[in-house]
This record gives sequence, C-alpha cells and structure tokens, in this order.
Amino acid sequence: MAKVIITPFLEEEINKKFKHQSIEVLSLLKSLEENPYKGKELAVIGNLIIKELKYGKYRFYFITDGHKIKVLKVSELHDLIIKFVRMSDKKDQQETIDEIKKVLRSIGEEGF
Repeated sequence: MAKVIITPFLEEEINKKFKHQSIEVLSLLKSLEENPYKGKELAVIGNLIIKELKYGKYRFYFITDGHKIKVLKVSELHDLIIKFVRMSDKKDQQETIDEIKKVLRSIGEEGF
C-alpha cells in the first residue's frame, strides 16, 4: 500500500477553500493509498512524475516515484510515497504546473 503525504501548506489551503467539504477532498486524496495509479500524468522530471487529480473545478498536484509506479503491481507498492504539493483551479493550471517543475528542477522533492 502506498503512503500519501499532504503538505501542511496544502492542507491549510484545502481547509480554507472547502470548509465542510474538506473531509471529502482529503479522503479523495487519501484514496491513492489504495489505488496509486489514479490521476493524469502531466510531466516527468528525472525519476519523479507530476500527476493531477481533479475535484470539481480544482486540480490537486502530486509527485511520486515514476519508476516504481510504472514497473510494480499494486501489491508491491508498499514503500511508494505520494506527496500532494499544490492545488489550483482551471485558469491557474499551467502556472502551477510550471511552478512545480521549477522547484523540482532547482531544489528537488525537498523543496515542498
């Protein structure tokens, strides 16, 4: 089973934006523990994959180990870490993706 990490900044942003629906949103994000193949692949930086998960008009961006997700079966993904780093609405989508790429290229995964 994969491990889902939500950055404190993103969790705070979700709680502010969604209020009562935040429990539903967080459970959607945590559902990747059971099905880590969910989400649309957006970019590959080194061995990390940037993917997005949609909820209404919002997108939640996460990074994960590209090699493990492509090669291993669900039962073998016990040490996979999925880290949610940002969210955006449709109009800010490309700007957010570019920001994530920039951080990954300059600092790496530790930048989040």
